[in-house]
Amino acid sequence: MKSELLLPAGSLTKLKTAILYGADAVYSGTPDLSLRARSSFPLEHLKKGIEFVHNKNKKIYLTLNLFSHNKDIDKLSTFVKTIRELNPDGIIISDPGVFQFVKDRIPNLPIHISTQANVSSYLTVDFWKKMGATQCVMARETSFSEIKEIKQKCPDIKIEMFIHGAMCISYSGRCLISAFMASRSANQGACAHSCRWKYKMYLEEELRPGEYYPIEEDEKGTYFFNSKDLCLMPKLNEILDAKIDSLKIEGRTKSEYYVAQTARIYRKAIDDYYANPQNWNSEKYMKELETLQNRRYTLGFFNGIPDDTAQDYNDTGSKSDYRNCGFVREVKDNVITLELRHKLSKGDEIDLLSPYQFEPYKLKIGDMKISGTKKFVETLSPGQSNIAVDIEIPQQDIKLFPVLTIARKKLP
Repeated sequence: MKSELLLPAGSLTKLKTAILYGADAVYSGTPDLSLRARSSFPLEHLKKGIEFVHNKNKKIYLTLNLFSHNKDIDKLSTFVKTIRELNPDGIIISDPGVFQFVKDRIPNLPIHISTQANVSSYLTVDFWKKMGATQCVMARETSFSEIKEIKQKCPDIKIEMFIHGAMCISYSGRCLISAFMASRSANQGACAHSCRWKYKMYLEEELRPGEYYPIEEDEKGTYFFNSKDLCLMPKLNEILDAKIDSLKIEGRTKSEYYVAQTARIYRKAIDDYYANPQNWNSEKYMKELETLQNRRYTLGFFNGIPDDTAQDYNDTGSKSDYRNCGFVREVKDNVITLELRHKLSKGDEIDLLSPYQFEPYKLKIGDMKISGTKKFVETLSPGQSNIAVDIEIPQQDIKLFPVLTIARKKLP
């Protein structure tokens, strides 16, 4: 049985993009009762998304992974009714009370235990299995050697682990910084990512009120909460060899470009491993992952508790010189309509990332016409209205670029 590649779906467009680029399954949720509170996924779109996924013979899991307060309980009955109507392939839960509430009312619904539940031992996995869970997401703080032992000692429940995405400064999202600094609770799905902010620290001595002494490690001692991003591509062969059931990518609020890139790269890497495990090498996949906006990469807790090299004390800016250029909104004859996400000029070279081939398709921009008009332009930037341009593609290549194909541009 092959490992499942699981992608985030923060919107209907991102859901379709993930499936187009090779995801086996996606996870999403309704805004008020999950940690997807910042997603743009209204119920009507969610219904369409589930229908789309099932028509492609893929799976979708919905999230109900908040830590409940009394005010949330009255909403649960409505949520359960909605779940029955939507018929997802599973639901992701962290709160034991919510788990029991849903299990009692939809006993045949597969329930996955969220990373928010902080599961990091076979004892806890066995507990959730006995409670009726079908899949357990390991806390990011669990080492791979521990996960392998859990997999061996708990063969009757599926094991899921994160392989790519942002890392949290707190234990799998149990963070109060955002709530304190911005009145937005991470544990209620509204994290402001306060850990990425720039902080200055000072000491005030008891007998000298108002006199502050700055705490400075060195010139790098500013972004002391800022973790690098998780990337386990260099260890993917070990993970697949261990037969981990589901491989999860974080990024519910990230762009269509992020969803497409992570899906297509990990899809290719996984398929290549299964085709020829002895000669598998991560190098060519890592080169592509470096084009994503990232805070540099770390293996996280894969080998145990990480040292200070897992942090970036300098800044939180992206280390990639590529940017999301947009996605194909329409294909007609030999013309693609590209909805812009970045400034584009005549003469620029862009990469079109086809879901049907791994090598980027390089295209030099010639004449650009604003879509829906007869106006040709030399330069165009995305605006508040969805600005798109019509670009000609050689007829023999147009089939490589279906709707939702992603484009990127290298910065000068």
